[in-house]
Amino acid sequence: MATTEPIIPGFHPDPSACRVGDTYYLINSSFEYLPGIPVHASTDLVTWTLIGNALTRDSQIAENDGYASAGIFAPTIRHHDGQFWIIGTNVNEIPLGRGHLLIHADDPAGPWSDPVHIAGAVGIDPDIVWDDEGVAHVTWHSLNPAQPGILSAPVDTATGAMLGAPRQLWQGTGLSAPEGPHLYRVNGWWYLLLAEGGTERGHTATIARARSLDEPFESAPNNPFLTHRSLAHPVQNVGHADLIELADGSWAAVHLGVRPVGPSPGFHLNGRESFLVGIEWVDGWPVADEDRFVVPAVDRSFDDRFDSPELHPRWLGIGRFPATFTRPGPNGGLVVDADAGEGRALIVARAADSEWAVETTFAADGGEGRLLLRIDDFHWYGLTYDGHTVEASVTIGPIVHVLGQWNPPAGAVPTLRLAAKAPRPLPHGISLEPDLIELSASVGDTAYSFGELDGRYLSTEVAGGFTGRVFGVQALRGQIHIHHLSYTTAPDYHATT
Repeated sequence: MATTEPIIPGFHPDPSACRVGDTYYLINSSFEYLPGIPVHASTDLVTWTLIGNALTRDSQIAENDGYASAGIFAPTIRHHDGQFWIIGTNVNEIPLGRGHLLIHADDPAGPWSDPVHIAGAVGIDPDIVWDDEGVAHVTWHSLNPAQPGILSAPVDTATGAMLGAPRQLWQGTGLSAPEGPHLYRVNGWWYLLLAEGGTERGHTATIARARSLDEPFESAPNNPFLTHRSLAHPVQNVGHADLIELADGSWAAVHLGVRPVGPSPGFHLNGRESFLVGIEWVDGWPVADEDRFVVPAVDRSFDDRFDSPELHPRWLGIGRFPATFTRPGPNGGLVVDADAGEGRALIVARAADSEWAVETTFAADGGEGRLLLRIDDFHWYGLTYDGHTVEASVTIGPIVHVLGQWNPPAGAVPTLRLAAKAPRPLPHGISLEPDLIELSASVGDTAYSFGELDGRYLSTEVAGGFTGRVFGVQALRGQIHIHHLSYTTAPDYHATT
């Protein structure tokens, strides 16, 4: 059976990749989180390292209080004439009539340039490609009611100005939501790859070709050439692919997928993730080979003491750059300032595994902080500490509930812990929940559990949207001083009540 391990797990949707020499680079959608657009690098396509984020300052993207699935949609990365290019959509700017943002860099680890915007190109999921004469063409899913569908236009990359009127290309095979276009020039043909069927269980990747951009596109006879719809496969929602030519002349594709678990309809917990398949060209058309690559399981544990001047690129803010509300502690660690964050002083990282634990200790310093697991502002589980009391609480839509309180010994700083655990199977082997989230606290050998909560309420199937679970620490009042935060894969831990 083909591998079910993602190449980049945990809320890394809409992958786009390119190759320069023997190194591959991959980016993903980041939605409300800042810094935006994570950039990974690999030399073998199966093991990847986070090397930075492309949008790291407010001159590139404004801080905002938008909804959880706004922000950056479906960017594309390409390399041309010695430079890296990223084109993406900031949907927060669509009401302003602002087109896609285009940035470039000499080094994919950054820094990336301030953006130019493609005036008149209002929509989502943009792509950029250069023709044989070196002219750049931008292709996107249009939100202009006067000219809907998949559009493409030549552009001036220095100014963002269109060099010609947008033309409608192939609109797909007739499935819902044709989007995510990628245009390629291969062996004298233009190939247009689309995502169709919506990014849920009916998701697919389809493709068509034409000799020129002014001719009708011919649909591939094997469309959709990549999908798991209606299959009993542990990876679902497969689509939104991007083709890559490897250094040896063979081909592959990255694509998004989810790993739903639990009872019907299945719940995917860590968001849409990035996967890899091989590609064979048969009679001029791509055919997916899902058995070519073996993706190893990777231990993603870390223990961050925040002892470097710069935060690791894993750390994100919710509509805020972490640099606006954090600073190095006077004797190590990290200070998080609630006032500077204007109610959004929350530093988070993506959950990447099916079983894990997060632990942190922080000094309240007269303030109040919270360790939490969230999918958005209305779906989270958390542990709050004010220097005296640990309180466990949950928010599920309009329901806010306090599970309980625990007073650690006077003068002791408690360790707060969240753990994602396998569900309890019933006698017939079916679980009633996709996983369990345990909330606990400890001082020394004394641990107190507030209980285990059904993980489905922190899934996209319940919360909606396009993101996934993140964990982190929020300053709720005043300042808190984080001493450390650790993430451990598949822990062996059981607190006592």
